[in-house]
Amino acid sequence: MGKTNFFDDLQSKINQALENSPAKDIEKNVKTMLSQGFSKLDLVTREEFDVQMQVLAKTRAKLEALEARVTELEGQLKKQQ
Repeated sequence: MGKTNFFDDLQSKINQALENSPAKDIEKNVKTMLSQGFSKLDLVTREEFDVQMQVLAKTRAKLEALEARVTELEGQLKKQQ
């Protein structure tokens, strides 16, 4: 138990030191630069991607149903001729 408290205390002190150091500013600047760079790449979020995948799956299912229906109707036309 004593080791855990020691490591927790050490981690807390390291975090506190980092909060007050220039490293925190560097981290913020890097995150800002990366965010700006990603926004220029015209990327989509995972949520947007998942929504579009669902739309695509529904569209594909409708297309397959329509193709099956067209094949069925073509078969009926051939029988009538």
